[in-house]
Formats: sequence, C-alpha cells, structure tokens
Amino acid sequence: MSEEVKPESVSLYPASAAATPEQEVVCIFGTGDLGRSLGQRLLQSGYRLVYGSRKPHSCGPIPPGAQVMSHEAAAQSTSLVFVCVHREHYDFLETLAPQLNGKFLVDVSNNLEKNMYPEANAEYLQRLIPGAHVVKAFNTLSAWALQNGPSDANRQVYLCGNNPEAKQAVAVISTKLGFTVQDRGSLSAARELEDFPLQLFPEWRLPMRLTVGLTAFFFFYLLTRDVIYAYVNEGRDISFRIMMSLANKVFPSVSLILLSLCYLPGVIAGFFQLYRGTKYKRFPDWLDRWMLCRKQLGLIALALASLHVLYTLIIPIRYYVRFRLAGSTISQIKNNKTSSFDTTMAWRTDSYYSIGALGFGLYLLLGISSLPSVSNALSWREFSFIQSKLGYLTLFFCTFHTYLYGWDRFLYVSQYKWYSPPGYMLCLVVPSLVLVFKLLLLLPCVDKSLSRIRQGWERTDPENDSKKKSLLA
Repeated sequence: MSEEVKPESVSLYPASAAATPEQEVVCIFGTGDLGRSLGQRLLQSGYRLVYGSRKPHSCGPIPPGAQVMSHEAAAQSTSLVFVCVHREHYDFLETLAPQLNGKFLVDVSNNLEKNMYPEANAEYLQRLIPGAHVVKAFNTLSAWALQNGPSDANRQVYLCGNNPEAKQAVAVISTKLGFTVQDRGSLSAARELEDFPLQLFPEWRLPMRLTVGLTAFFFFYLLTRDVIYAYVNEGRDISFRIMMSLANKVFPSVSLILLSLCYLPGVIAGFFQLYRGTKYKRFPDWLDRWMLCRKQLGLIALALASLHVLYTLIIPIRYYVRFRLAGSTISQIKNNKTSSFDTTMAWRTDSYYSIGALGFGLYLLLGISSLPSVSNALSWREFSFIQSKLGYLTLFFCTFHTYLYGWDRFLYVSQYKWYSPPGYMLCLVVPSLVLVFKLLLLLPCVDKSLSRIRQGWERTDPENDSKKKSLLA
C-alpha cells in the first residue's frame, strides 16, 4: 500500500517538462507573500523551485510542486538565489557565506521610507557576503503583479549589479516570466531602484499642482465676482451658490484649460522645429517634462469634465431652481401674462447642450483609448489618430461649447463686475490660442515644411547644400 501513495504536491508545469533534465533549479529564501507569488510564476515558467526556510516543516503554504529545505541545503542545490526577506533579517545570511560564495543573489527587498539606512540593501548584502554576486531586481513588482502576470501590472523589471553574468541570468529569468528588462548599471544604482516603490505618483505631481493652482484661482476669482460682489454692492446673501453653481463654473473652466495644455506643447514643438529647421535638436527640458505629463493632464481634465456633467444634471432638482421656477409660474398666473417662445434662445441652448454632449463623448473616447489594455490593442496610426486628430476635435467642440455659453454676454457692461471679465472668458484664452496656432501649422505651406523636417530633412544639411552647389555649377 505504501508504494501506491501519491505525493501531496502537484507540479504546475507539464509532466513532460518535469522529466527533462535541463530544468533549471531556482532557490528562494523566504516564504512570505512575495516569495510565494514569485515561486508560483517560476514554476509556471518551467523552473524547479526550492525554498530555503528556518522552519522547513512549518513554513506555511507554498506553491504545489516546490520543495522546502533548510537554508544550507537549499543554497547548495542551485547557483541562483532570490532573497525575499527584509533587511533586518539579513544576519543569518552571513553564516551561509561558504554555501553562497560564487552564487548569484537577487535582492528584492524594499524599505518603508527613503534613507532609512546609510547604504542600499543590495550593497549591504554584498558587504555581508563578498564572495557572492548580488543583483538588485524585482523590487518594483508587487506580489499581486506577479500573481496576475505582466498584462495586468508593470511589464518592466529594473536590475543592477556588478557582475555581467549574474545580471544576464536574472534577465533571462525575467524574460521567461514575461517581463522586459531595464539594466540600470552597477550595484551603486540600487539606492535609486529601492526608492522607486516609495515614490507617490511621481508623474502626477506637476499636473496635480497645476490643477490645484488653477482650481484655487478660479474658485476665489468667481467667489469674489459672484458672491462677494452681490453681498457688497447689492446686499444679497447668495453664499449657498458656492456648493453647486460656483463649483459648476470652476470644474469646466479648469478642465478646458488642462485639455488645451495637453496639445499646446505639441504646437510649441512644431514651431521649434520650424525655427530650427531640424528635428534632431533636443527640446528644452521644460518642454520635455511638459510633454511627458500630457496623459496625466488629460485624465484629470476628463475627471473634472465628468464632474461638470454630473453637476449639470443635478441642477434642475436644486431647491433654489425649483423655488425660482415656482415663483415665476405664480407671478405669470397673477399677472395673467405668458412669456413668448424665443426661437433664438431655443437654438442657442440646444446647440450649447448638443456641442457639449459631443465634446464630452469624444473626451471619454480619449480617456478610454489611453488605458493600457486599449492602447495595446491599437496600432500606432490608430492611437495617433484618436489622440491627435480626435483630440483637437474634442478641444474644438469643448471650446465652441464655452463660446455658445457666453453667446453675446461679453457685450454687456453688467457682466464686468468690478471691471473684471467673466470666468468663462478667462478659460477661453488658452484653448483659443492653441486652436489658432494649430490652424497656422495646418496651412499648406507651413505643413509641407514641417512634414519634410519630421521626415529627416534639415535646413543646414551639408549633403543638401552640396547637391545644390553641384546643380548650380
């Protein structure tokens, strides 16, 4: 009967693969969440897996198909070891120096905050075991990312180390797991890699600061014009409008400016290339940083536009609106007077809402196409068409929507409270300039020159100059 007992662990890879002698053995020190998730991915990729644990018989659940040994035995079974333990527990590794000499150690640890220790964890590990070859890698991936695969998480594995063979071995494993590798150089770059997971939305900082600044400006500007002006000059307390009416003016104003700022750097870059006569000169650093955060600017703009749509839908059920409608109806009944239908106003309001709905629909299309799962399914031409052609069309519709909102009110002196223009006029400045500059770039003579430059032509190209001289001769 004992000969018929089947093993409790079941391999996650095919039986044919398990029988191949070329299967590489990989060791993991640590059976925590990251160690188990990494081990499961290694097993699925066809590796043999050995765990090193202080308590081999009571280390908790491990992926089926893996073995658990003591640290000494596990270290001797392979040439590559993933160290999935925290830095404060590295002391036991010093006693394993004889078994780890000449081995490749992959340090995946992170810290709770920056500058916790005077040196990087990987450098400290290298100092503990000078005979090993330490590589810093996989620390930017979470256990969740490893469980769900690169299609649902970051696709890149950053690594650094002093030994080329060790880095190559880790790069091969990363590729088999479905990730792309970014080599950051020697082990001195480990501090930089360990700081990556501690950064809180680094690419969103500039867009968020810009959003907060614009929101604060328009809020206090409109608060002064609408609420404070009415209280000081007319003695009316309309502070209740801050929650809905004022917010529903701030959100679309900031959203329109942010959307135009997504396309303004591209226009500026076009004029730079026309002025320089080449595409091979770098743009200024401020323009590079601006262009790199356009996606974040667009997503924030979409969020604010969505709030504007939601607030607009809520406005008809407000107490103030219902009160005014009821008062107007009662007044007409008492005076036996009915307001005549204004066809011009009907055209204006219907056009205003229709253009706004079209603009918001295109807004949503831009946001959806920027999602990785959607953009990965698009060709470069399709993605460029949506983000560029339809993007400028979205900007046009949203700008035209704001012009229809203002209509002819800019002609009335009463609109310029305390000699200040309405908020919608201020938010039209940047998008209007972007559209005008874009139209200039689309002029046939300008577009032809810009297209030639972007195809590689240079105004000061010596080959072109020599050809011209030969033709003249």
